Amino acid sequence: MKKCVITVVGKDTVGIIARVCTYLADTKVNILDISQTIVSEYFNMMMIVDMSGSTKNFDNVNEDLNKLGEDIGVVIKCQREEIFDMMHRI
Repeated sequence: MKKCVITVVGKDTVGIIARVCTYLADTKVNILDISQTIVSEYFNMMMIVDMSGSTKNFDNVNEDLNKLGEDIGVVIKCQREEIFDMMHRI
């Protein structure tokens, strides 16, 4: 299993979850866990995903998510689980 952590942050607008999840479904990225909240008009979502069955490699998915974030006015970060774990180990 190739797990990644995806975070989405920005001003809340209609359709953020739909757009991100539709992209992931279209590229065969499986969402294993998802959490989202809105605090004072700011949207925050964190997902753990499995990229094992993805039709695109990590770099392509990361680039596509960056572009999608720009299109919908949020910041989307995608990190490999092992790198995310190492960065937050201390």
